[in-house]
Amino acid sequence: MDNTFGLPIIPDNEEARLAKLRSLNILGGYQEEGRFKHIAAMASRMFEVPIALINLVDSEVVWTKASAGLDETPAIPRGTSLCSLAVLKDEPTVFENAKSEPCLLANPLVVGEFGLQFYAAAPLKTSDGFNIGALCIVDKEPRTFSQAEQKVLENLASIVMEEIERGKSD
Repeated sequence: MDNTFGLPIIPDNEEARLAKLRSLNILGGYQEEGRFKHIAAMASRMFEVPIALINLVDSEVVWTKASAGLDETPAIPRGTSLCSLAVLKDEPTVFENAKSEPCLLANPLVVGEFGLQFYAAAPLKTSDGFNIGALCIVDKEPRTFSQAEQKVLENLASIVMEEIERGKSD
């Protein structure tokens, strides 16, 4: 798979991870209006960022399940989405100043018209250990992100995951 990061973005457990993601029956090109949308809006307000997204990382694209701050969120190629990096590890992925990150210098979300400069994401981890997506917050200005803020983002991501596993998305 082509990607703009210049490093591998496919986890070692990719086949099992995708099987788990698909078994949850939550993929698709639509956004939720219920609880997920509220959690995204809460994350945007709590962290004072213009954009918050709940994204699911499929084999070729990243689907947005809910968003705050973006009216239209089409599926993004996996090789471009920073969420592809967020599912590679169990702790938050943070880029306080994306334009200073060598692995992001070719990324169109950073250097293109969108102008992403700050990105923080906590993986959405299933109860059996698969990172299927991420709760991410985005700003077009660089900013710092403390360990305490990372912990809050992780807690919000765990609420999203509990809702997904319960099958309650409305």
